[in-house]
Amino acid sequence: MAKKMKPKADNVLAQNKKARHDYNILDTYEAGIALTGTEIKSVRDGKTNLRDGFVRITNDEAWLVNVHISPYKEGNQFNVDPLRNRKLLLHKKEIRKLLEALTQQGLTAVPLKMYLKHGYAKVLVGVAQGKKLYDKRESLKQKDQKRDIARAMKERY
Repeated sequence: MAKKMKPKADNVLAQNKKARHDYNILDTYEAGIALTGTEIKSVRDGKTNLRDGFVRITNDEAWLVNVHISPYKEGNQFNVDPLRNRKLLLHKKEIRKLLEALTQQGLTAVPLKMYLKHGYAKVLVGVAQGKKLYDKRESLKQKDQKRDIARAMKERY
């Protein structure tokens, strides 16, 4: 009898924490991702880096660009290029809305996190607007204030 694996909280495999620091996220889309057999095994092992990734739309198809998925250790000749472009699986209506948002000045689409949902790898794509340096400082200040308040409340009760 096979062991049942205990699911991780929310099944998050990779997160792009830097994206939330560098950008204001305006809208999000959940997209499937087309992976090969060895890539999905590597993703399930958590060998994914979303930090420099972005979404590009060409010929009415959404592509995940510059996301590094390490080669699977036992993959031998079936491994593919770790930085290859991967197709995102979205409905045509969602691709049109995403394209419309990306044509606006100063907006980009970045992957926020990769997770498993019903056994399939999904990517949460965010339409984002870049922050200025003073915005980053302000968000760090607010984060510190929230942490101090939470610490004070914990001591109080």
